[in-house]
Amino acid sequence: MQQAIEHPSVWTGDELLSRQDWLYTLDQQDIDEVEAMASHQCEDFPRMDKLLRQIQYDLENGSGAVMIRGFPVQQMEEEACKRLFIGSGTVVGTPISQSADGDLIFSVRDEGFGKDDPRTRGPNTNKKLSFHTDRCDVIAFLCLKQAKNGGENQVVSSPALYNAVRDRRPDLLEVLMSPFYYKRHNVDQGNHSPYCQQPIFSFCHGVFAANILRVLIERAHADPSIPNLSDLQIEALDYLENLSDDPAFHVTFSQQPGDMLFLNNWVTFHRRTAFEDHDDIAERRHLLRLWLSVPNSRELDPLFVGNYGATGAGMIRGGMRKR
Repeated sequence: MQQAIEHPSVWTGDELLSRQDWLYTLDQQDIDEVEAMASHQCEDFPRMDKLLRQIQYDLENGSGAVMIRGFPVQQMEEEACKRLFIGSGTVVGTPISQSADGDLIFSVRDEGFGKDDPRTRGPNTNKKLSFHTDRCDVIAFLCLKQAKNGGENQVVSSPALYNAVRDRRPDLLEVLMSPFYYKRHNVDQGNHSPYCQQPIFSFCHGVFAANILRVLIERAHADPSIPNLSDLQIEALDYLENLSDDPAFHVTFSQQPGDMLFLNNWVTFHRRTAFEDHDDIAERRHLLRLWLSVPNSRELDPLFVGNYGATGAGMIRGGMRKR
């Protein structure tokens, strides 16, 4: 039987919220430095640089989830918020493309495109999302506006899920460590491969990594040119989803304006609850999102090369190819 994972990234439920590597709250000196940076008055920010480099370390070696609270976004124009966000993200890693157009910042908000519009992605609706990972080492969110109701963040430790499957359903663990077919994302227009294969749980030189986006697995299952999921694969995915749904495993919190959240995609799954927005368009829920490739990342199973382009530790990888 596979060994259980013992690492700071293994946590369950609300344990995350009491961790010392979870929450950092900005003080007035930090805020003064941030405002100077965002307004181009200063290019040197030693306090934030030190904090963000600690966060870079914690994401790989700690819990894998970190929040910074207190960015003064309500006193800033949106463009200044974007400068602040991408400047902060660049300390943690290298921003990578989130679209075939090469967009480095993505606005997470309900765009109202409609389900048949090719531009529709889960993050630009108001629907509940399933637990998933994104195509990057680290995902970052900066909250500008929160919804009238709902829109809560939920995060689960994927190594904790691995340990639970190992203990309770070892027959399914082997399935989850085998390759699943992934259909090309409908907005991944720079990618000429119609599908790829990669595992949910994996180890490379003894280091764990997990990755899942079930919607693309199901699209592959529905494609007659791609082999169907087996009954055991479906059971394994359902079992993992049910574990993630259990409040004993995941933590729920709400990002407020000025909260910047970082998640290591290799040790966390995340989702958002459905939400009801404000009537006033200017007050509607709006988060900025970055995908980051980090220099202290782990080496990956070679099967991830199809989606990530590179699997070596510290290499620039992930994102979507430009057209």
